[in-house]
Amino acid sequence: MALQDLKGVSGVSVSEADPAGSERRPAQPRQGVVAAAVYRGGIRIADIAVEEAAAWREREEAVIWIGLHEPDDELLLQVQDAFDLHELAIEDARHAHQRPKLEIYGDAMFVVARTAHMMNDEIVFGETHLFVGRGYVVSVRHGASSSYNLVRQRCEASPAALAHGENYILYSILDFVVDNYMPVIEAIHAEIEALEERVLREQLGKADIERLYLLRRNLLRLRNAVVPLVDVCRRHEHLDLPGMDDALHNLFRDVTDHVRRVQEDIDSLREVLAFTFEASLMIGQAEQTIIARKLASWAAILAVPTAIAGIYGMNFHDMPELSFRYGYFVVLAAILTICAVLYRLFRRARWL
Repeated sequence: MALQDLKGVSGVSVSEADPAGSERRPAQPRQGVVAAAVYRGGIRIADIAVEEAAAWREREEAVIWIGLHEPDDELLLQVQDAFDLHELAIEDARHAHQRPKLEIYGDAMFVVARTAHMMNDEIVFGETHLFVGRGYVVSVRHGASSSYNLVRQRCEASPAALAHGENYILYSILDFVVDNYMPVIEAIHAEIEALEERVLREQLGKADIERLYLLRRNLLRLRNAVVPLVDVCRRHEHLDLPGMDDALHNLFRDVTDHVRRVQEDIDSLREVLAFTFEASLMIGQAEQTIIARKLASWAAILAVPTAIAGIYGMNFHDMPELSFRYGYFVVLAAILTICAVLYRLFRRARWL
């Protein structure tokens, strides 16, 4: 069934929303919990506390979406107990710096994605861990990354799409992560273009060379975060993962295409940086060669009067032209003539 053909479920009463049948009260905010809500048919029916997740999980039509930011061990253990999460997945979520990957534990999935955004002209990386199973999604953010409240708002604005459940939420988060790579690529691309123009006008200084190196290193780190995500999205596209709806395969295929485009852009920018650095070196070497030629030319010209003056400065009694009345002027004329000939030869050779 196509996404546009789905319809959200409305008219859910408060008593139907609460598993205990009691009046629903807003959940108290807790440190580490960004948002926790329950959805039915794509409609948000209740905000819950993490402690209530186990009771909501028993409802077959309910989808629980919990967002956490750098949770402590106690909160992670509560989430693990509520959704029967695998111990190895919890261990990975407890310690960040994981490589992007997709792991399957029974009927549940554990997805790791790296986030990136620009801060003070530098790429800042974060990490997101996603637990996805039948009727629930738990996102755990580490480090600097954009909040997924915007993703939640977009999903809630499309109940028909959100009715696909947990895998549509997974797609929305991955799509948001990949889309946030583009502003980083665009910012680096603009800076590289400015450096390219400067290379053609003037020689780059030490600070510019250091910036080229930092940009290339940051692009390598970004590539290491993006490339494994291609395999993660491709597996969602082709494999029959737990709870995967056939209608979502095209959406994950679109995310895969976006990730590949980001990868291609990164590779292109790294090549441009390499060419810019090589061009800067070549221009610098060419300027050094020109300077070396000029110095060698003037050294050859100055060597003539230096040699002649050195010979006549030895003060021997019997030397040519010492007794000649115009010997001094002859020697000066010879020096000037030889220097002029050498200067013309070097000018013709374009060394001067």
